[in-house]
Amino acid sequence: MEETITNNQIIDIERSVLSMVNVHAKAQLDQMQWPTTRDEEWKYTRTGRITKESWMVSPIQSNAPWQSLQIENLDVYTIVIINGQFYSQASTLPTAAGITIDTIAPQERIATSFGHFFEALQAAYCTSHLRIVIADKVQMDRPIHLIHFNDGQKVLSQPTLTIEVGAFAKASFIESFGSNSTEQSFGNRKLNIHVGENAHVTFDKIQDLHDNDFLMNDDQVHIAKSAQFTINTLTIDGGWTRNQLHISLDGENIEASLNGCYLPRRNQLVDNHTKVDHRFAHCNSHELYKGLLNDRSTGVFNGKVHVHLDAQKTNAYQQNANILLSDEAQMNSKPELEIYADDVKCSHGSTTGQLDDEAMFYLQSRGLSPDNARRLLTTAFINDVLNHVENEAVRAHVIQRLEQEGLLYH
Repeated sequence: MEETITNNQIIDIERSVLSMVNVHAKAQLDQMQWPTTRDEEWKYTRTGRITKESWMVSPIQSNAPWQSLQIENLDVYTIVIINGQFYSQASTLPTAAGITIDTIAPQERIATSFGHFFEALQAAYCTSHLRIVIADKVQMDRPIHLIHFNDGQKVLSQPTLTIEVGAFAKASFIESFGSNSTEQSFGNRKLNIHVGENAHVTFDKIQDLHDNDFLMNDDQVHIAKSAQFTINTLTIDGGWTRNQLHISLDGENIEASLNGCYLPRRNQLVDNHTKVDHRFAHCNSHELYKGLLNDRSTGVFNGKVHVHLDAQKTNAYQQNANILLSDEAQMNSKPELEIYADDVKCSHGSTTGQLDDEAMFYLQSRGLSPDNARRLLTTAFINDVLNHVENEAVRAHVIQRLEQEGLLYH
């Protein structure tokens, strides 16, 4: 038996999943509406294509080709999540002391209030909740690779991941998203990261789906004093992608780096919404997002840096740059600064344009074809972001995929 949830929209959930419902979230969800372009936060991002479909929770498909998301020459622990559910049989988990991976029963979820519709939807109908705990002073010997793969027609995938990294620990995570190209999926993933005092954490996110896939990522990161945190969001492919990233600097002397590249084409949409909260003094944040937009694609960047009253000696830098490769591509960029402290260094900037005609002419005069000249210029443009990916195997994998799509020069 199935149940239709919320607001006259068509999303069907099997009754077997109803036992997972967070009652408080469902109650709030019933009072909320799908976001529309009338909402400022969703002004350029339409959700109508999602609401028109009937989405179903599907069991794990043991024959799902999730191995296609593995990365060559990458020595990792692997956590496989099929259709939003932890697939333990295919996962290779760390056995060293100080690293704990377990699942959390839905009843253990603490319901509070929810900032937007997708967050409430995810909490109400979460398909699984996985928790990773890295104890104090643990230096992980290899990264953890989180692989999300959706396999099945109109699959609804809504996992929650909670990562806790202890004080003076060091950990690296890679997260990959993929799907069966012949089917359609809707992923609505929630990520909570807690970075302990003096910890060092890197997180590389690779989104490589298809035109008929929808992906919503909601990331909440809390960083303790003297810690370092880097996140790289690399959107290679996908029909509709929205990344919401909220970084909270909860102590002094924190270093936070946010980097992203996105390359939508055809009718694809990529929306990056970031917020960095500087709450304490002597913290640095660096933000660099770059986009290459082709055909009739749409890009959105909305980045906000909030410097609170006590956050003196803040250094915050934010830059968004875009190249339109066609006359029909659209980019909507809105960097913001909200500053309440007076002893700070903050800057933001946004540029959107086309490839330089003189540079194109010069390269072609040296024997390059128009296509190769374009690819050489786009490669130089996007490398600023890719160079922030420290893991060589991950960087090589992303470059190879972009070359396969004809987006980079090789």
